[in-house]
Amino acid sequence: MPRAKQLTISVSDQPGRLGEIGAALGAKKVNIRALMATTEGGRGAVRIVVDKTAAAKKICSSMGWDASEDEVLAVTLTDNPGTLGKVSKKLGAAGVNIEYVYAGPGGGKRATVYMGVSDIKAALKAAR
Repeated sequence: MPRAKQLTISVSDQPGRLGEIGAALGAKKVNIRALMATTEGGRGAVRIVVDKTAAAKKICSSMGWDASEDEVLAVTLTDNPGTLGKVSKKLGAAGVNIEYVYAGPGGGKRATVYMGVSDIKAALKAAR
């Protein structure tokens, strides 16, 4: 199973902020492959996997947005019942905690699922 680079962008929670992020990335031809956004206590956290991580980090910096980079597990699943459960059970059996999950297109009848996990090395080994 491959790993992917993820950016977590920390921003204020206000109308139009996600639009600003998407427009800023799009203006520099950075493609968002997967996205998850949440808000809590007046702050927003936008987790993204993009095709040009370094460019996205520069954009965030120029806009004054905090962006941290992490590795996440990237698993391409077929569009069939139980595929997420099968991978998740393998991770659990290996003692790997899934902290969050989100998805993007995987091509055809597939999705690529991105998982923030407690131990990326153990997750890569268990998810094979």
